[in-house]
Amino acid sequence: MPKKILIAIDSSENAARAVNFVAETFTNDNKIILLSIVPRVASVCELDGDSLIPTFSIEQKTLCQIEEEKEKSFKQALEQARESLQKTGFDEKHIIVKLSQQTRGVARDIVAEAHDSGVDIIVLGRRGLSGFKEFFLGSISQKVIQLCKDKSILLVQ
Repeated sequence: MPKKILIAIDSSENAARAVNFVAETFTNDNKIILLSIVPRVASVCELDGDSLIPTFSIEQKTLCQIEEEKEKSFKQALEQARESLQKTGFDEKHIIVKLSQQTRGVARDIVAEAHDSGVDIIVLGRRGLSGFKEFFLGSISQKVIQLCKDKSILLVQ
């Protein structure tokens, strides 16, 4: 019986390996949700530019550009993942692509999507963050494991 599989991806090599693992391991009659949650750099992009000191205003533009570039890289990763799955025989009707802005936290948003979509399994690359970020922020995959008690989770090395 076909399963519903959520693959949480970012623009990392580990996320691409997760997609390839699904393509090689699961039959192509399964339904796939490709999900990217774009982390918010900060809500500084929404601050009023006129009330900001000039130095911060320049930095604000830089931060907002970084956020736009991150979203663009996630869109590209989603498109590559979709194409990769289709090349291995997955029907485009069975692939849903979702790009969302972080609302509660990347891991919490992944778990919420898994519950809302009724998926059977969540697939993640083991590490999408750099070692430095993981040390301070914790890994997304670890947080998903802690938060999601009623779904199977597959971590791809």
